[in-house]
Amino acid sequence: MFKLLRYLSIFFFTAFLLFACHSSAPTEFKRPPLKVEFTSFVGEYPGIIAQEKGFFKAQGVDVELIHKLSPQLERANFSAGKYDGVSLALGSFIILSATNPDIQGVIIIDESAGADVVVAQSQIKTVADLKGKKLGANLGGFSEVFVTEMLKTVNLTSDDVNLVKLESLEIPQRLKTNAIQAGHTWEPYLSKAIKLGGHILFTSKQTPRLILDIIVFRGETIRDRPEDIRAFVQGWLQAVTYWKANVQEGKAIISKALKIPRNTISLEGVNLTDLGENKKLFKSSNPNSIYKIAKVYADFFIRSGNMTRIPELKSLLNPSFLNHPS
Repeated sequence: MFKLLRYLSIFFFTAFLLFACHSSAPTEFKRPPLKVEFTSFVGEYPGIIAQEKGFFKAQGVDVELIHKLSPQLERANFSAGKYDGVSLALGSFIILSATNPDIQGVIIIDESAGADVVVAQSQIKTVADLKGKKLGANLGGFSEVFVTEMLKTVNLTSDDVNLVKLESLEIPQRLKTNAIQAGHTWEPYLSKAIKLGGHILFTSKQTPRLILDIIVFRGETIRDRPEDIRAFVQGWLQAVTYWKANVQEGKAIISKALKIPRNTISLEGVNLTDLGENKKLFKSSNPNSIYKIAKVYADFFIRSGNMTRIPELKSLLNPSFLNHPS
């Protein structure tokens, strides 16, 4: 009897030690994917290539890309904390920072050099013909700055036209119904507008370096997951290099992933910014640096009453993730 009790005691003690050792071992939690939202501009599509080619995973980060057609909805969802990151035009990023200061831009993904256009009805032959007409633009963002710069080229101001708040996807139909006579848009909506009788009046090629797109992350995500942000940026840059070297293959990947015709995917008028171009644009001494362009937007939004003060650009823009880990 005593031997049985002794054996049982040894058994339970050993089991206890095994359980204690197992329970004290650190548990490795799998990090959730970075949720990053994008719309339908071709400059955002390297993210698709990075996802489909496994570049993000190879860098050690899981990414979930969320495709939304509406930039306005995109910004609202990001502001509500539904996503970790978002693709934004620089001007939209600046205006968003007025109400959401705890965000940072970490990589410039493209420069529009002709891809953003003002498309007009056939009777509008020149920019000067817009005087007294209805001009569609996404007011309170980079779109408003773009059309204002266009009007400046013929000594007009926004007071000389009737600005109508519209998103890029609405422009073709509003032109058709004569709700507007011209509007700011880009592909794939530009092709639709032209099929309906519109023509290109003005492009971002005439406003060099004004329209940059960037990836923005919430401050909380940057503080909690800096290595994942770095891995995302490195994977994105790898995709840019791949697409520039394999244009048709890149188009095929995007077409399949988004279920859109390959002929609607064009890099014409878009400069995908690689590592070297990012470093130049983030160099504050560069006369064409992102800081100087951002101030153009901030000054405009202050004059228009959309902002009350110039944001601290050095804290809003964080290029440190462009570098490989040391």
